[in-house]
Amino acid sequence: MTTNGLLQITLYFVALLVLAKPLGIYMAEVYENRPLLLKRILGPLETGFYRLSGVNPEQEMGWKSYAAALLWFNLFGGLAVFALQMLQAYLPLNPQQMANVTVDSAFNTAVSFATNTNWQGYGGETTMSYLTQMLGLSVQNFVSAATGMAVLVAMIRGFQRAHADGIGNFWADLTRGTLYILLPLSLVLALVLTGQGVVQTFKPYQTVPLVEQATETAAQTLAVGPAASQIAIKQLGTNGGGFFNANSAHPFENPTPLSNFLEMLLLILIPAALCHTFGTMVGDPRQGWAILSAMTLVLVSLLFITVGYEQGGNPALTALGVEQNVSVGQSGGNMEGKETRFGIVNSAIWATATTAASNGSVNSMHDSYTPLGGLIPMWLIQLGEVIFGGVGSGLYGMLIFVLIAVFVAGLMIGRTPEYLGKKIEAFEIKMAAIVILIPALFILGGTSLAIMVDAGKSAVANPGAHGFSEILYAFSSAAGNNGSAFAGLSVNAPFYNIALGITMLFGRYGIIIPVLAIAGSLAAKKTVPTTVGTLPTHTPLFVMLLIGTVVLVGALTFVPALALGPVVEHLIMRAQ
Repeated sequence: MTTNGLLQITLYFVALLVLAKPLGIYMAEVYENRPLLLKRILGPLETGFYRLSGVNPEQEMGWKSYAAALLWFNLFGGLAVFALQMLQAYLPLNPQQMANVTVDSAFNTAVSFATNTNWQGYGGETTMSYLTQMLGLSVQNFVSAATGMAVLVAMIRGFQRAHADGIGNFWADLTRGTLYILLPLSLVLALVLTGQGVVQTFKPYQTVPLVEQATETAAQTLAVGPAASQIAIKQLGTNGGGFFNANSAHPFENPTPLSNFLEMLLLILIPAALCHTFGTMVGDPRQGWAILSAMTLVLVSLLFITVGYEQGGNPALTALGVEQNVSVGQSGGNMEGKETRFGIVNSAIWATATTAASNGSVNSMHDSYTPLGGLIPMWLIQLGEVIFGGVGSGLYGMLIFVLIAVFVAGLMIGRTPEYLGKKIEAFEIKMAAIVILIPALFILGGTSLAIMVDAGKSAVANPGAHGFSEILYAFSSAAGNNGSAFAGLSVNAPFYNIALGITMLFGRYGIIIPVLAIAGSLAAKKTVPTTVGTLPTHTPLFVMLLIGTVVLVGALTFVPALALGPVVEHLIMRAQ
């Protein structure tokens, strides 16, 4: 690790932690409906929405009503995106005359963006019209992110309230999260990105002459479009779906070092800030700091591992004398699949942050990482997308692990476990078990199916352990609602579009429903007073217990599968 690399990592995490607290406190005020300057400006718009839709924002919902409203809203949103893709050839804002999308790809994409996964089996600049990108994909970027935040707030209310039947109003939470948090932040970021050179235009693709005519072709067509507005919410909402196929490795999505730093920072900012939102809303900021500390410690540790393996290069190439350097192998390390303008450290920060944060955007190609360097992003997804995770979804996933940690601690001392004054009993643990088991079932089950059927095997471009890793990563990404890919896998085919689409649905809503059930159960309980026997959940000891719970569950579940892919590939590489 060079001094420059250490400075880049330090700057990243300092900026993250400094910005997270004020944003987190602000979001707590939004969801608690406190008077704010922005609310004075946009309040009439919020009120008008409620009147137009017939919603009473003060009406409390039980967890089942909350879940039903959420599912219906997401269903109709997904259907709208599906319809746009199937009809885009007949709709306006299609200067390149893009054809209608195939049924299986349209299904996969509609599910992907409705579930905040943003997995892309297509190339954006060759498949989607401007209207589909804006009205379909960008809108879902906002509302899918706001949905995850709403579920988290509902769960927080479960800890706040006692003997309560309701956990809030889904429509009010969705509206406030979109109107007062996501829209203003996205507007500011889009303007900054446009100033940095990210394209934002309705003009058709531009044909420009080549500087050097290396072939018979004297010109090149440059894909453009209204990208900056989508890139902003893509990062802020932990969505990750790129306007262009190369995502944030494309110079029109990420043209400068400043744009790279901002996009990299903001992909994880709201998940970090929500820890402070949690601490503020439950009346104990130490609880938020404890969870944020656990997330940060895990991410920093895994980041250094990734950087180390990528800077170490490929020993097989070193043995052949390729750019041989006695101290580090290849000079500069493993640069395959990475932008030279970003380098290894910025690529590794992005790769670990995007898979920790359920974002899925990339500025380098994970498929080209060294075997163990690529293992880390994959394992971060498999941990449950709880190391920061998606906006809302990461923290409510981590709170599930908190409940398991206090349950295990309670078993050790023979006492009924408690967290924030609520007894954690059989119902909560059963729901927590469902939350943990569903992703594992679809990751391992989907991978097993894909390597057994011809449709799954025929899509693999790389044989052996690496091909297995590509399939395992794809199902991990879908079940974790991440959206990044190892590539090298031809997924835009009926088998993978349907299988991954189903996996995304269960990975999102199969988690949300039991989380809301826990929220309803906790809200109905009384608050028990703290005693000398209560486990403190804001101490360094509890932070270590929480980290151990997350890592142990991830290790026991996925290490055997990882051993068949990246670990075997690493051993083969070292043996050459």
